Amino acid sequence: MQGLTDTIVRRWWAVAIVILALAGAMGVTSVLGEATRSAASTDQLPVGSDSAAAARLHERLPEAKGTTAVVLFTREGGTLSATDVAAVETRARELPGGGRIPLQRSDDGSAALAVVPVAAERASETSKAVADIRATASQGLPDGLAARVTGPAAVEADLAKVFDGANTRLLVATASVVALLLVITYRSPVLWLVPLVVVGVADRLSAVVATHVLSAFGLIWDESTIGILSVLVFGAGTDYALLLISRYRDELRCHADRREALALALRRTAEAVLSSAVTVVVGLLTLALSLFPATRGLGVACAVGVVVAAAFVLLVLPAALVCFGRWVFWPRVPHVGEDALADGRSLWRRVGDRVAARPRRVIGATLVLLAVMAAGLFAVDTGLRQSDQFLQKPEAIAAGERLAQSFPAGTADPAVVVTTGDAERVRAAAAAVEGVASARVVNAGDGVTEVDAVTSAAPGTDAATSTVRALRAAVAPVAQTHVGGTEAVALDQAEASSRDRFVILPLVLALVLVALGLLLRSVVAPVVLVSTVVATYLASIGASWWIFTRGFGFSALDDSAPLFAFVFLVALGVDYNIFLVTRAREESRANGSRAGMLRGLAATGGVITSAGILLAAVFAVLGVLPLVVLAQIGVIICVGVLLDTLVVRTLLVPAIGIVLADRFWWPRRPHPVSTKVRPGQRPGDSYGDSYGDSDRAAVSHVPGPASVD
Repeated sequence: MQGLTDTIVRRWWAVAIVILALAGAMGVTSVLGEATRSAASTDQLPVGSDSAAAARLHERLPEAKGTTAVVLFTREGGTLSATDVAAVETRARELPGGGRIPLQRSDDGSAALAVVPVAAERASETSKAVADIRATASQGLPDGLAARVTGPAAVEADLAKVFDGANTRLLVATASVVALLLVITYRSPVLWLVPLVVVGVADRLSAVVATHVLSAFGLIWDESTIGILSVLVFGAGTDYALLLISRYRDELRCHADRREALALALRRTAEAVLSSAVTVVVGLLTLALSLFPATRGLGVACAVGVVVAAAFVLLVLPAALVCFGRWVFWPRVPHVGEDALADGRSLWRRVGDRVAARPRRVIGATLVLLAVMAAGLFAVDTGLRQSDQFLQKPEAIAAGERLAQSFPAGTADPAVVVTTGDAERVRAAAAAVEGVASARVVNAGDGVTEVDAVTSAAPGTDAATSTVRALRAAVAPVAQTHVGGTEAVALDQAEASSRDRFVILPLVLALVLVALGLLLRSVVAPVVLVSTVVATYLASIGASWWIFTRGFGFSALDDSAPLFAFVFLVALGVDYNIFLVTRAREESRANGSRAGMLRGLAATGGVITSAGILLAAVFAVLGVLPLVVLAQIGVIICVGVLLDTLVVRTLLVPAIGIVLADRFWWPRRPHPVSTKVRPGQRPGDSYGDSYGDSDRAAVSHVPGPASVD
């Protein structure tokens, strides 16, 4: 490590590393670009589910490469007149394929609908087709007569519109938030640019590398993958940068040579950053066990992004920083002889002293606070309906709700029964199911038949779910028969999400526990840290539930939100504990466990708080996208990170560490080493300890007047 750090900070090596890294990254990004792929019908369907089998079988049908749109004609507050009906019939004949399926009128005469096949394979083609249908359907209608488009094609088009340019908006918003918070943190007109440029280049390289890795392994990704990847790379990468720069500033107060100070800061930061990155990567890779293909791809992509971000922060950022003199910190330039963070009377040292005065009372108070916040868990409901997926209700959803007032609720989006068996037997069995208004054969070919079963229950209700279960049971005796459609997909996704939580959540905890045990060579400390992170997660879910229901009016959590929030919060939340306890362990070597914890809090309190606020703000940026599930994930992580940063890491963990003292590090004992300060050595520096660690590159430089950097 000493040889590597010394090489990175050498004058010409530093310049070469920066030029090669930035030029190489930009070259790879411009030449290779992000990998591309064609979306498949099973991308969002759980592996092994009945709806996935139905989708694969459906692809064998003639004109299977496409979907349908439903045009609803209504005159609000009245029935359709003869003139209205004539105009509607004219419009229906001019719609693509409109003459193949008869126009349907509601029994109360208030609405009519036309089913329009949409032969499109790509989302962009579907969006264009739906836009054309909407324009054609509305053309020349009498005043007061409205035409709105719903159905699977319209929902897909409106969802695609949500992500139209979304990654660019998300990237700009994320970079802007990071830049603003870096300016506030450093209060320097120049310094903030260095980490922002380094992390920004790492982000673009991550997108390219991640998509090509996914392509090589046959994994899939969708519109949201790159957006979430950018948020994670900016958040984690900037956190690592804040930790390194904070330690560099601290070392500049003790060493006149900036290269020497940066080499020492890098050696002492590398362990925490690498440990954090490994923990995050391990947590993210557990998503590869998900039943959802898109979730598997997201986990691998984000793991690649964290590796790239950590590499750039540990290799490129130090080289970039050392190219500048101390003046880069202007107007708050650190000078030799100033108090180090651990030695001063900073806000965080004063907080630590208050905690140390009554640690048991602090533990009790914070646990009560977390328990009160977690009380909302008892009211949490999961399973977001399709109509509630958007922050702003699009036309397809509004039209679907209006259609249900005049027709059976499942008319716009029926259950799709696909079979290679006796089609009439399947149709009759489907029609006999309670809750099915009608069933008819709509497509056949290549030995496959499609039967559409229109359900009476409103989409997203328990009755609709029960109808799908009954429908599957009714057609099960016919071999190679599967039930798909929106309600069937929602049912399979809910069951798969429950399975993912049952498998992945305990595995994440176990892996993080093992990683912390190997890092700290301790048993007690990892258990304490993981327990506090779990408590933070439970409190953030409970508190976020009240925010969602009372503030935003959400009716439920999306099935995937608890899993994503858990993986990101546990993996990223452990980061801050790693930053704290690794510094506390270092300080304990010369000062004992109690003083070491207080000095660790004083030294890392400011940077961890800044990092936590930045990470919370970055994930809150997911609200830029008008999709409820991303907003929910962003809010939960934002609340959890702030809670972990401001309460758990600041109060609870130090209080527990103070109460347990040496037992916190069991079975290792942090025997203090000699406190005699050698020339050029600060209190707390060591040349070896009972852990078997060593920093034999401890500085031998004698502080003198600051050299001109």
